[in-house]
Amino acid sequence: MSDKSKKKIDIYLIVVMLISIFLNFFKLYEAGSNTYYTVAVKSMMKNFHNFFYGSFDPAGFITVDKPPVALWIQTLSAKIFGLSNFSVLLPEALAGVVSVYIMYRLIKPKFGRWVALLSSLTLATTPIFVAVIRTNNVDSILIVTLLFATWALMKAMDKQKLRWFILSVILIGVGFNIKMMAAFMILPAMYLFYWVAMNVNWKKKIIHLAITTVVLFAISLSWATVVDLVPKDSRPYIGSSQTNSVLELALGYNGLSRLIGQQGQSQSMMRTNSDHSQGLSSTNTQSNSSQNSSQVNGENMPRSSGQPGFQGGAQPPTGNGQFSNSNQGPGQMMRNSQRSGGMFGTGETGPLRLFSKELSGQASWLLPFTLFTVIGLIVLYRRQRRFTIQHKITLFWVTWLVPMMVFFSIAGFFHQYYLSLLGPAVAALVGIGSTILWQLYKEDRGFAGCLLPIAILFTFVFEAIVLLENRSGISITWSMMALIIGCLSFFTMMLLRKRKEVSHYVISAILLALLIAPLGWTLPSTFNHTNSSIPVAGPSSITSGGMGGAPGGQMGKLSNRMSENNMPQFNGASNETLGIAQGQNTMKFGNQTGQPRGIEGENNTELLTYLKKHYNGEKYILATVSAQSAYSIMMNSSYAVMAMGGFSGSDPAVTPAKLAKMTKTGEVKYFLISGSQRENQSTIQWITEHCKKVSNSEWKSNSSNDNNQTFSGRQSQTLYVYQG
Repeated sequence: MSDKSKKKIDIYLIVVMLISIFLNFFKLYEAGSNTYYTVAVKSMMKNFHNFFYGSFDPAGFITVDKPPVALWIQTLSAKIFGLSNFSVLLPEALAGVVSVYIMYRLIKPKFGRWVALLSSLTLATTPIFVAVIRTNNVDSILIVTLLFATWALMKAMDKQKLRWFILSVILIGVGFNIKMMAAFMILPAMYLFYWVAMNVNWKKKIIHLAITTVVLFAISLSWATVVDLVPKDSRPYIGSSQTNSVLELALGYNGLSRLIGQQGQSQSMMRTNSDHSQGLSSTNTQSNSSQNSSQVNGENMPRSSGQPGFQGGAQPPTGNGQFSNSNQGPGQMMRNSQRSGGMFGTGETGPLRLFSKELSGQASWLLPFTLFTVIGLIVLYRRQRRFTIQHKITLFWVTWLVPMMVFFSIAGFFHQYYLSLLGPAVAALVGIGSTILWQLYKEDRGFAGCLLPIAILFTFVFEAIVLLENRSGISITWSMMALIIGCLSFFTMMLLRKRKEVSHYVISAILLALLIAPLGWTLPSTFNHTNSSIPVAGPSSITSGGMGGAPGGQMGKLSNRMSENNMPQFNGASNETLGIAQGQNTMKFGNQTGQPRGIEGENNTELLTYLKKHYNGEKYILATVSAQSAYSIMMNSSYAVMAMGGFSGSDPAVTPAKLAKMTKTGEVKYFLISGSQRENQSTIQWITEHCKKVSNSEWKSNSSNDNNQTFSGRQSQTLYVYQG
């Protein structure tokens, strides 16, 4: 009988998996991809050289700003299914579903089936987890890699074998080659768990940890070491680095700079998000080209003397879409930005940052419950005076969660979707906490027995607060419902303390009710698609229509104001409608297209037609200041475009001397320069002095010019040609 029961199909697990599949795959072919990475995938499909280095362009001039492992997977998918939105998004969607299943397998052996189901369902409905899965950002592939590493770690404990721990750190090393230092954030949890879970003396533990640390760094730095040892003229420039080094990229731009907000770099500005918020790009300016501007969404901010902020006549747009004429200096602009909710829309630093309006709806819904899980764990330990295997596993997930919470509370350089890394730990602790607090609820008639009702009440109240803070996007009714359900749940559980046979089913239903609000925050990403470059969960991620997608029908009319992230308004359109982030079908501002995002970007047919007409076999059909200006041409043709300054235009990838050599040898002839460009001025000066300006009438029509209220990707751009 027992053998048959083990082989019996778990219907509830199938339901959870179907929910995950639906949330991740529904109309995935219509979801938009991050054009920066999609262009790289197209280039990597060309040859092994581009594939190995993760080259942004087909000629192998510069790489993207991440290691290539996740892009390798996307490229293989594109090779199999053909390059499309679906093919580059498929690996991420699959990774999300697999992550939910691994969560079930991690929790079930020590805590039981129902706890595992609750944990896996919690992860499946974590809003930002689903939002980032439906893009080709690399986070979901990183998460599934970390969960596989956790599975190997648990095997090491069960088998008491070092080789399983070595496998787990090998997987962490692979994770490093997906998103660099982000993968190391779970190392404290892994090392501590190995120390408390292995039944060997402390000397052997130290030796084992030393061996695995060597293996960890060997795997982590393998690709970086190989690339840095290759002569620099034989490989692409390392994008988003200042010294053409992968190690510098890992420790700087993708390392320490995340914590300090990149304000300490001497040669670079407040750079664009590594996952590339488009904002008002340096090519998008007002028709008055004398006013210099740069990206105000994401992390691109104009600089002066190494200071972030706006200067001169260029000010950020005000709420009505106009540029302010106020004469605020860089420091004042930065302070204003921080007061309005954080420069990157992530709230002000501090211990309550994850509970702020800017971040709470992404992955924090159930954080109050995890707090009571920790309290319950301490109470049980003090009573039992022994550290069981369940306690050790719980400690692992707590140690996964806490360092990440600390990092996101003080970090200066991240976006909301980075919080997807919190998802597995929160999900595990919600499931584990339910059984810990339930045990106390059944056995203790004192205060400890009240921890479960109190935890549920606090969590519902917090959910009501999150909903209330976002009442501009959803009806206040949802907040009131959460508060009422929380109060009713609390009093019901207190009354049922003497009828344990009934309370089990009631409490199970209440715990599931805690997931209604997160699920409602998740559905807009599934039904309406999220921002493909800087995904944000919730009603603010809706690109068209007014249906929020909460359970039961309409979530409330979507506000056109971008109050979620305190972003400026343009002609009354929302952040998504404007096309602020790259990866959409349109780059024009002030125009709601209603189209699903594609991989083409703005179809700059006039410029491409002109360049084709004058193309004489150059290696690069065009050179642009930043990668953003190259998207359209490379997605709509097989030509290579040289992004001289990398994604944001700040990388010193080319010098005037190198440019002079390249033009003389016929590698590049045409240059597209923005009137607002403030970086790599020596290179820009060489172009303006040694090349001839091409009349606008030759490569763009008058219809391309937008009025002062609309921003176009081609406005205030100048085309130059080198004539020798």
